[in-house]
Amino acid sequence: MTEYTIERAKLGDEEELAYIQTESWKAGFKDILSDDVLQRYTQVNKATEMYRHILDQNIGNGYLLKVEGKPHCIAWWDATREKDMPGYAELICIHSLQNQWRKGYGSKMMDAVLHDVAAAGYSKIMLWVFEANTRARRFYEVHGFAANGKAKRSLEAIEVCYEKNLYE
Repeated sequence: MTEYTIERAKLGDEEELAYIQTESWKAGFKDILSDDVLQRYTQVNKATEMYRHILDQNIGNGYLLKVEGKPHCIAWWDATREKDMPGYAELICIHSLQNQWRKGYGSKMMDAVLHDVAAAGYSKIMLWVFEANTRARRFYEVHGFAANGKAKRSLEAIEVCYEKNLYE
């Protein structure tokens, strides 16, 4: 594996975070979401403003993984937004640029996130993933997540809820 670093996201990283998120969505969701939805949600300037706001307000916990100094992968987690899952952390996103998929960087990022979630005192973590996103679902399952039976409609698609007990 090539040299990589994982650092906490900070003000000034918003353009890199937005670029990785929007490019990841374009590659990963092109067969899941309509072209119209993808175009609406992959506008890098809007994503940049979102990340600037999140970083400025210190919302959640963000990370940026760089491969040989170049931004490649992002992740974000916080306390869950689900009212019926108190005490859970939520993995809000984990995105990588397609040119480095399947090289282990997502797993390195997941390991770092799970370590920090546990260090923050959480014993359980959950996430939402598009039902049709079999690549991501396999990734989460490899990392010990399992579908819990909850589902919801989101952006013209179905999302399923996965969860993991951090101490199993």
